[in-house]
Amino acid sequence: MILYEYPFNERIRTYLRLQELFDRLGVLLARTDAIDHHFALITLFELLEVAARPELKADVLKDLERQKQVYNSYRGNPAISEKALDGVIAQLDAHFESLNAQMGRLGHELSQNDFLNAIRSRAVVPGGTCEFDLPAYHAWKHLEPGQRQADLSRWTAPFAPLAQAIGLLMQMLRESGMTQKVMAAHGQLQQNLPQGRTFQLLRLRIDPSLGLTPEISCNRLLVVIRLMQQQADGKLIVSHEDVAFEMTLCA
Repeated sequence: MILYEYPFNERIRTYLRLQELFDRLGVLLARTDAIDHHFALITLFELLEVAARPELKADVLKDLERQKQVYNSYRGNPAISEKALDGVIAQLDAHFESLNAQMGRLGHELSQNDFLNAIRSRAVVPGGTCEFDLPAYHAWKHLEPGQRQADLSRWTAPFAPLAQAIGLLMQMLRESGMTQKVMAAHGQLQQNLPQGRTFQLLRLRIDPSLGLTPEISCNRLLVVIRLMQQQADGKLIVSHEDVAFEMTLCA
């Protein structure tokens, strides 16, 4: 099954983008080829762009505190293990303290690194990181893989508290949803959302053998999903088949 996720608000949109970048960075850092480490740096620069939002750190800290209050409200519930509850709250506290301890804007240390700034400024130019443009970078790519990995780990370390906090928040959000089997009649689903609930994330799983791609549009009142079929020339057209898939709404 292919999983698609769609955010209901800008905060969750940013979290999803950051998770995508953190996941990609983790894959590239584990590899040893210079070309993989080049794209790890490109991903790091993308992280710097997303993390530059001044309200990001405050949003994450507020979400961690909000989740802690939610879990504390479960105290005394006989259906919930106090030990498990203590463990979750301890995780929330640890991530809050780790992120809150970081001073200034996230990743600000890297903005003072002349070597990285030179690469970043040239990376936006097509082919701009060639050896005649950046001989020092060319030399770095010829270092031993272990040395490059150590450098990359050092440069990415300031983002670890953010990555861990967002990972926990998104895990909790995803686990909050109830999955239902739905049917798109003639390739389209339109579903009203219940009043009084604020959803943050839609998750959709669809069988890849169907060859269909969902186009998703959501607001606080309505979910609209159109299933599209890609033609040989790449053009997407609306499917008119009745198709079943899984949908999860996470609040």
